[in-house]
Amino acid sequence: MPSAVPTPDSQIPTNPPDLSKKLPKLTPRRRPQTEERPSNPPVPTPALTAPPKLDGHTYTHPTRRILSERDHELFQASETHNLIVSFVFTLSDSVRNTTISDVKKSPAAEDPAIVALLVVLNEAEEKLKQCPPVDTGSRFGNPAFRDFLKQVDEALPIWHKTLGVTDAAAIDEVSAYLAQSFGNGTRIDYGSGHELNFILWLLCLRQVGRLSASTFPALTLLVFPRYLKLMRDVQSTYYLEPAGSHGVWGLDDYQFLPFLFGASQLVDHKHIRPMSIHNEVIVEECSKDYLYLNQIQWVNATKTVQGLRWHSPMLDDISSAKSWSKVEGGMRRMFLAEVLAKLPVAQHFLFGSLLPATEGMSQDAEGRIGEEDVGEVELTVDGMKHKHSPNSWGDCCGIKVPSAVGARQEAAKHGEGTGLRRVPFD
Repeated sequence: MPSAVPTPDSQIPTNPPDLSKKLPKLTPRRRPQTEERPSNPPVPTPALTAPPKLDGHTYTHPTRRILSERDHELFQASETHNLIVSFVFTLSDSVRNTTISDVKKSPAAEDPAIVALLVVLNEAEEKLKQCPPVDTGSRFGNPAFRDFLKQVDEALPIWHKTLGVTDAAAIDEVSAYLAQSFGNGTRIDYGSGHELNFILWLLCLRQVGRLSASTFPALTLLVFPRYLKLMRDVQSTYYLEPAGSHGVWGLDDYQFLPFLFGASQLVDHKHIRPMSIHNEVIVEECSKDYLYLNQIQWVNATKTVQGLRWHSPMLDDISSAKSWSKVEGGMRRMFLAEVLAKLPVAQHFLFGSLLPATEGMSQDAEGRIGEEDVGEVELTVDGMKHKHSPNSWGDCCGIKVPSAVGARQEAAKHGEGTGLRRVPFD
């Protein structure tokens, strides 16, 4: 085969054509990706307005004003609604990446207002001890709970004077929220609406100048956990029924805010992840510093079946979130949608001069707290629509739900043991 003969230099063109321009332009098969926006952007914290000037202020006894769908719509568009959201979210922001131990070592823990609040809750614990339950042999609410509430009502004026609230009209208005934060004596139940009343009580104390912004971390991680401890003891003593057939939307039978505040604590934590709630060692070791883990520990301790996915499937689902920021964002949206935006919950809110109703809402319903006068509400359950009259803080239809604490303790009394049952297919 003859060898190739090289082209002489004289025959090589000095200006060869640019053949690259004749090649087809290569384009990616996929369309260029547009900037993705989060489908559920985090809910921002509204600015917290300054406390009102109370010179010459006239206090009023809080009453119910949400008696219709129209009232509820007016409330959701009101300044009071924004104030509540701002206060709750500001408390949550104040403990971001903060532990309970950090706050205990801070100057805020020695603030006279914080010390006085803890004294009040300690005295409420003493009232609890003075009102032992009667032996009914039932897992449902114990009637001795009403004796405890009566003693609390009698102590309210003294407690508020301890907090520096001396005006009789101011005490009457502010104490109404604390009285509502321990549960309902008629139904002997407790739920997230009562929990919110405790926060509204703190908000009223802030509005009358007894709590400054510097106390917010201590309110969230010292005072609020002390309230949780008290209410756990109340639940265990009187077997309070959950106020709603599904508890707090599948999170917990009674509480919601520990999950919101607790998620904020854990944002950007180096080691603890949402999935860590399944690690017994982490929960045991870290529950003393983190509200979320502490509440998980309590939920596990009160159930009679083994496995978070069986007794609290929503908490189990949430644990698959990629970060605590996702969890916190979800809790914020849930607070807006499942507490403030639900008529069966909002109908029990109380409005006075510090948390005023907006113009156009129904007239005062003084003396009707506990009655169900909102009327029929249409609900969809398992795809079926039905109407009912809301009768609790939740969305149940009046079905009595036994206390999980009561079920476990009554089983222990009958020698059934305190161990957890495994479901047959676990």
